[in-house]
Amino acid sequence: NNVIFDLFPCTISLSLYIPHVVSYESPYGRPFYLQQQQQQHLLLFLSNSRTRALSVRDDEEGHLIYRSGDVLQERYEIVNTLGEGTFGRVVQCVDHHRGGARVALKIIKNVEKYKEAARLEINVLERINEKDPENKHLCVQMYDWFDYHGHMCISFELLALSTFDFLKDNNYVPYSIGQVRHMGYQICHAVKCEFLHDNKLTHTDLKPENILFVNSDYTITYNAEKKRDERIVKNTSVRVVDFGSATFDHEHHSTIVSTRHYRAPEVILELGWSQPCDVWSIGCILFEYYQGFTLFQTHDNREHLAMMERIQGPIPSRMIRRTRKQKYFYHGRLDWDENSSAGRYVRENCKPLRRYVLSEAEEHHQLFDLIEGMLEYEPSKRLTLAGCLRHPFFFPLREGGLGADQSGNKTWEGNRDISR
Repeated sequence: NNVIFDLFPCTISLSLYIPHVVSYESPYGRPFYLQQQQQQHLLLFLSNSRTRALSVRDDEEGHLIYRSGDVLQERYEIVNTLGEGTFGRVVQCVDHHRGGARVALKIIKNVEKYKEAARLEINVLERINEKDPENKHLCVQMYDWFDYHGHMCISFELLALSTFDFLKDNNYVPYSIGQVRHMGYQICHAVKCEFLHDNKLTHTDLKPENILFVNSDYTITYNAEKKRDERIVKNTSVRVVDFGSATFDHEHHSTIVSTRHYRAPEVILELGWSQPCDVWSIGCILFEYYQGFTLFQTHDNREHLAMMERIQGPIPSRMIRRTRKQKYFYHGRLDWDENSSAGRYVRENCKPLRRYVLSEAEEHHQLFDLIEGMLEYEPSKRLTLAGCLRHPFFFPLREGGLGADQSGNKTWEGNRDISR
């Protein structure tokens, strides 16, 4: 009734014809004995381990292949896919170590450059957690991370739709001025105070897709003028996510950062960048929330610069003199043919910034005064986030409490005033 085993470490050979014999090839050469019940437990463990290893597969792009019901790390039970990006996928999971709570699990592609970005993101998120262990910050909270067969995985609090997805699902109906104010203040505060700018760190990829609602439940109202239903989000509390490209001042700075539509001029002109490029991105985000469309709808550097000039006026000569990208300029001015098809496109689709104001009410002009300061060409002259938070556009939040939304309702957790 006993089976002979050699000592570990070993190479395992399972006999298909003698079901009770498991032999080991061991450098120690000394046998030991397991009772029949112990042998069965060991065989079951080895069989399960072998099955798990064989079942972990990637597709041709490096994504982990999974299905609903799969369990990772004997803890995370996959429910469904929440989204996909160049980095990998985000899935909703039941976390069996957190009492069955739902979490978001970011599964990184088994591709080295994305794995390295995930390691950098984990480093930033761990330091954010250290700074605020009570989770009072406005950056997404990381719960755990692990390496699953070459896939870096990060578990987060489960949030709702991104501010972009809500906009898209709502047929790009813009947010109200009160909602823009509340979301904008939170974004500025999160990026400035929650470990980023105050600690010489630049996010580098701020965009509506990386600003998520805590809860994206909504009410529906009928717009009689446009003859359609429109959604109004009930709670405008948001979190900033995706720190995979976040960069400290002392670290290597990639030449190109930020998603195209939110890219600052100093990045396009390769003049060097730091925290002010985040401010530019937030200015573009606020405009998009207010109008429902992107300010710079282009995929070409020269056209992008032409749009900037159409909206904000000429690029400063000092920046033109300093840039290595002289191919975009001729005799100290942007080399741009306004009579070309691209030139007509820019002229017809862009106009001076103030002409986008939708109302003559003071708060609308205050918003555009703020955006103008955030879209200043020269990084050294651009508003800092501390300056943004002191801007008159945000006074109603500073005076009435940060949790006051456009209708006077309290949407912030516990109406916590963090304007200081």
